[in-house]
Amino acid sequence: MNCSKQQIEAVLFDLGGTLIKTTEIPLVMKKILKHREIERSKKEITIAWKKAEKRLNFRDLATLLDEFWVQWNIRILDNLQVNTSLRPLAEFIATHWWDYCNVTLYPDAEKALSLLKARGLKMGIITNGLQSDVKEILPKVNLQAFFDVVVVVDTLKKMKPDAEVFIYALDKLETTISNTIFIGDEVEADYKGAQRVGLPVYLIDRQNQVHEESIDKISSLEDLFKQDINNATVDVQE
Repeated sequence: MNCSKQQIEAVLFDLGGTLIKTTEIPLVMKKILKHREIERSKKEITIAWKKAEKRLNFRDLATLLDEFWVQWNIRILDNLQVNTSLRPLAEFIATHWWDYCNVTLYPDAEKALSLLKARGLKMGIITNGLQSDVKEILPKVNLQAFFDVVVVVDTLKKMKPDAEVFIYALDKLETTISNTIFIGDEVEADYKGAQRVGLPVYLIDRQNQVHEESIDKISSLEDLFKQDINNATVDVQE
């Protein structure tokens, strides 16, 4: 079997945990509830949140879309024994979440994105977030017009690690598996999802929490520039 070299032309990223960091969920919920004159501690909210997660299948986000988060909030509020009409409050929380949540780019992401853009590489995002979320998030970090493609759950009603979302992004970028890199922070959804499609992939692991030797890791997005990514190549079997 022969191997050829393909030059990297595009980089696809996961969003949350890869490019951006956000306020912890219990703290955001605490701020919203306090605004509505409902006092609950971070510990109480964390317990209610973990209990709610056990009753929900995150994959249902692909069919329920924004309604998923309303139902998620209802379960948390119920667990917190909030004495008010739950659905209107749950809808308020879902609609105004990003008004109470801080969003920042990781410092290494800010540097890496600027360098990649300057070098003329195509770039995109594949996230298991909703369009309504990304619409709020990207302007907070001044990236609303930065990427060549943004694939959200709403796009195909599918989520990573489904192969279709990766293939769709490649089609929109007019690039191929062999000259595109994917970078994400979750092993199953990001790393293994991209790997199954055949994409060269790196796991961003800033805290060195993953110790599987078979996984190609980077501890910072700046690691991409330890070799010249403009001239980087990947092996493609023929």
